[in-house]
Amino acid sequence: MTPLSSNAPHGQSPLRTVQVLGGGNAGSSAHVRSLTEGLAARGVRVTVCAPVEADRAYDFTGAGAEHVHVPRSSDPVSVAALRTACARADLVHAHGLHASFRAVLALSGRPTPLVVTWHNRAEAEGPRAHLLRLLERRVMRTAAVVLGTSSDLVDRARRTGARDARLAAVGLPGQRRPVVLDDPDLLRPKVRAELGATGRPLLVAVGSLDRRRGYEVLLDAARAWRALDPVPLVVIAGEGPLRALLQRRIEDEELPVRLIGRREDVPELLAAADLALLTSSWESRSVLAQEALYARVPLVATRVGGIPDLVGDAAELVPYADPKALADAVVRLLADPERREELRERGVRQAAGWPSEDETVAQVLSVYDELTQPRPLP
Repeated sequence: MTPLSSNAPHGQSPLRTVQVLGGGNAGSSAHVRSLTEGLAARGVRVTVCAPVEADRAYDFTGAGAEHVHVPRSSDPVSVAALRTACARADLVHAHGLHASFRAVLALSGRPTPLVVTWHNRAEAEGPRAHLLRLLERRVMRTAAVVLGTSSDLVDRARRTGARDARLAAVGLPGQRRPVVLDDPDLLRPKVRAELGATGRPLLVAVGSLDRRRGYEVLLDAARAWRALDPVPLVVIAGEGPLRALLQRRIEDEELPVRLIGRREDVPELLAAADLALLTSSWESRSVLAQEALYARVPLVATRVGGIPDLVGDAAELVPYADPKALADAVVRLLADPERREELRERGVRQAAGWPSEDETVAQVLSVYDELTQPRPLP
């Protein structure tokens, strides 16, 4: 990441920011790490308030920040710890709904500006859904600026009462981008053999095993692929509460699907894949979609949330919860190498238009400049 400016303007003290992160999913945590590195390189003092396990995983300290352990909780002790950490901040930037709500509580009665980046839409049913709507309303109406990672999140923020909601420039951190190998055929046989996909198509999905990922629909579609010759193998990398249910279905229905758990080698999995599958009920800026297009892997994804804007015409889009449409799209692509190559080339062009990490930091800094006054030296 190339520094734009490494020092505060003459006569001013460095801007002091606090980045607030909850438990953090992979996308928001990687974003905060990248943002921290970019801000620190530009002379901004950064404190990251996050659970200690998040710092272990993403090394905010190594990116140039001070890390303060704040548990993922809105109890008085956690809020008090966050309030103390924010005491001398010029600006607080919270990521995600729950972290933003804690920041609202911690800043109560203080004039410190709050910026919120809304990475994902929280989903729940029953009384919890009502509670989430109340939290959203409180956060949206309190934040000085809300940055939504997809246009539908920006629209939702405005409907919920945000004073200023904008589309966020969120570049995929460099360490998340798969390396396009000069000769992928050297790696593919090894990975395919490990997964049991030698001599058959390999379809890869990545994400936590929960309801919103749509994996039950994926298993429904996989029934149709049993009739193909050779039968494609679907591998799903991730862990979550639905593992036992999904595994039972795979065994009972003899589906060509493997659950391979949480993996640290997603770039290698994608490099070996014939297709990437994204079957979620909703996504903003899906990390998997970005990784697939960067890796030149044809993508079949659900037409939901921010996915259409993100991938444009560089993926096959299907309705959510439509196993036949999903199955048919995969069958068509596997039988059409020219279409797969077309999607690879379109993916390269689409990815070239996504914001870079520098552009992401530049947008955030411009927002910070709007909200803070000149800071005289102490």
